[in-house]
Amino acid sequence: MRDYLEGQLKTVWPELRVVAKAANGLDALRLIDEEAPDVVFLDIRMPGMTGLDVAARLVEGRKPPHIVFVTAFDQYAVEAFEHSAVDYLLKPASLDRLTKTVVKLKAALQARREVGQEPAAAGGVTAAALQALLAQLGGAVAAPVAAVEPLQWIRASQGDQTRLISIDEVIYFQSNDKYTSVFLADGESLIRTPISKLREQLDERQFWQIHRSVIVAARHVAGTRQDFRGRLMVLLKGRGEQLVVSRNYVDLFRQM
Repeated sequence: MRDYLEGQLKTVWPELRVVAKAANGLDALRLIDEEAPDVVFLDIRMPGMTGLDVAARLVEGRKPPHIVFVTAFDQYAVEAFEHSAVDYLLKPASLDRLTKTVVKLKAALQARREVGQEPAAAGGVTAAALQALLAQLGGAVAAPVAAVEPLQWIRASQGDQTRLISIDEVIYFQSNDKYTSVFLADGESLIRTPISKLREQLDERQFWQIHRSVIVAARHVAGTRQDFRGRLMVLLKGRGEQLVVSRNYVDLFRQM
């Protein structure tokens, strides 16, 4: 998702220079301290510390950066964000929504340059706003997510056999009524894990969700095409299937 967001930002904010990307909250704090960026985009759920934890530490500083939260929370949480002084993006961020955020950020940065306003006065996040946000979210923000390794092996059924499948063998997952199908070079297997749970265990850099019911291995994607109905279709290397990309995930392929 970090690479995806960076790609989206390059489209809507070409002059932006991304100075660092972090894999967890602690790394984020260290890199922010080293690079002193003007803007940071923080995922709410991160290993080690939540994005809110990181933001709370930042606003204690003398000159905190402007903060944008990136979240997959539901409408309840979104409403909470909208009543605070904090901007947010829902995953995956569309270009239109990201453009609005960039406009807001540019205005805040300009205000800081012109009159020396701190982020709080320029519409940025404040410690009080963060406290209010935490109170509104209540239990929606869980404790920091423990750093766990992405899924490496899958136990799947194929006919009357149970197979142990390396995640590297998977071409794509597709859910149906009761099971999730695992498509491999040598056939199809079934697992009982819902695709929503499966997504949480996969490395998002290696597996892209392209539809509510489909997750595809990025290294097996050959390209895309539009069908006669205008739908974006993913083409797979060496395979005849074409997988439909739902509207919510079309932005993933804007740069292809």
